[in-house]
Amino acid sequence: MSKPSLIRIWVSAARLRTLPLSMAGIITGNALAAQRPFLSWVLFGSTLLTAISLQILSNFANDYGDGIKGTDNENRIGPKRVLQQKLLSTATLFRGIVVTAIISMGMAVTTIFLAFGDSEITSSLVFFGLGLGAIAAAYKYTAGKRAYGYRALGDVFVFMFFGLLAVCGSYFLQTKEFNTAVWWFALTMGCLSVGVLNLNNMRDIENDTAVGKKTVAAILGIVLAKNYQGILMLISCTSLTLGVVEIAQNRWHFLPLLALMPLGIHVLKMFRIKDHADFDNLLKPLALTTFLISLILFATQHLF
Repeated sequence: MSKPSLIRIWVSAARLRTLPLSMAGIITGNALAAQRPFLSWVLFGSTLLTAISLQILSNFANDYGDGIKGTDNENRIGPKRVLQQKLLSTATLFRGIVVTAIISMGMAVTTIFLAFGDSEITSSLVFFGLGLGAIAAAYKYTAGKRAYGYRALGDVFVFMFFGLLAVCGSYFLQTKEFNTAVWWFALTMGCLSVGVLNLNNMRDIENDTAVGKKTVAAILGIVLAKNYQGILMLISCTSLTLGVVEIAQNRWHFLPLLALMPLGIHVLKMFRIKDHADFDNLLKPLALTTFLISLILFATQHLF
């Protein structure tokens, strides 16, 4: 079999299937901001591009970190990574990380300027710090000696960045304020995103344990990790319901609650799984359900 082209290798390393989940929180925050008199579509687009660049950075760093640590080996169940397949050298992949980090910072600065201009210095500095923190977190997930993904902190950071920062941050960029509904939806997106990570970690629980990678799933064991997943889904469904009830102004605004059914089915399927490899089959549906919630919310808030 011939080696794939360089473009296809980098696209594979970018893991495009993970991008909808990274976009969901941004879309949700801007959906809630749509209730305001004016929504900046340019700012919305810039915020989305910032989130996408950070996700790609995280994927490159994840490939790099797990690759050099030997976590991505022949026993890993998930899709093979580019470093694992020796499609790129460690030096080349690291250069890609550096370039993507620079692009991410450039996008973050652009987004901050679009939101605050040169007048709101305090808010600009706060978001600049958050941007630097997001870049550092994207790299340190599995890369470096003190990678937090190996210290059972991945769930915390995913909740913070995919939930709190994505939803609340994007809403604040548009409106310069917060409200209680935003926090309900941040909790929803955060828990759903952690659920995707937990599925991934339950799938890889045996290999992670063997190589010394401590994840929440590896520490809990498969039985308690399934219970943890069930709790995450319960919190997500509850907070989604409370958030929708708070913002609903007509019957169309209740449409995001249609997601409760697939989330319930997800939990039933998850508890029935016996072969760890089968957790992989639930990853895409849960990520797409999360993405669809944000799209339906955005559409209903804009159209009705």
